[in-house]
Amino acid sequence: MSKPKIQSAGFLLELSHDWLILGASENAHAFLGEYHQRLIGEPLSNFTLAQPLHDLRNSLSRQRSSSGVARAYRIRLFDDPRWFDIAFQLRESTILLEGLPSSDAGFGEYLGSVGRLLERLPTDRRQSAMEGAARCMRALTGYDRVALTVGGDRVESSRGKLPSLSVEGDLPQIVADSATEAVAIFPNGGGEDAGHALLRAPTAAQAGALRDAGTHSLLRVPVIRGEQAIGEFLCDCRTPQPASFERHAAAELFAQMLGMLLPG
Repeated sequence: MSKPKIQSAGFLLELSHDWLILGASENAHAFLGEYHQRLIGEPLSNFTLAQPLHDLRNSLSRQRSSSGVARAYRIRLFDDPRWFDIAFQLRESTILLEGLPSSDAGFGEYLGSVGRLLERLPTDRRQSAMEGAARCMRALTGYDRVALTVGGDRVESSRGKLPSLSVEGDLPQIVADSATEAVAIFPNGGGEDAGHALLRAPTAAQAGALRDAGTHSLLRVPVIRGEQAIGEFLCDCRTPQPASFERHAAAELFAQMLGMLLPG
């Protein structure tokens, strides 16, 4: 089996549970100012400001979403004025830390929209609730098409008629642009936990299938009831969409609330 890679939109660090750097995506220098070979075996604290690292440690222990991913927004890791959005997961043997440059758009716009969209959601019948949820998710994410599958039921909301999308294998949760080249993880392609990264790149075959269908960007979000996934949103777009941890978190929150509200 081929080793997982990361999308070039962001960076990935694999950390030990005491925050030593075990692996780094080979584009780390573009974001962190240090080449990936230099990072390995060093404490993360050698390359970041003390206060944001302390805040990240606290966030990991306090707040995680239904998927086990904790997020922090507009974090200044270094002395220079660059801001990052961070997603991190505590896995069995590692901590996965992913980073994206923070958007210039106002923080909170996506998350602030979830409550208003839920107020518009019809919940009297399962079919109407699913159809309304697909429309709301399209409004929330701005993607061209949203398909919602729950059990054997499937609904779709789309901007015009789009080619059918059929891709084999487990797709990443976020695809920013299927036309960009994936980035390897150093050393030795990284560990198995890297396959759980939000920014995991699609395989070459998956990226080719997405492009053949005219799809450049994609978002996958499970619908959770209790601790069980009962369905999934699959959002796709004909144009590249910047990777956004906040947009994904908002979509995840909407899907979680749908799982609670959806009639059986």
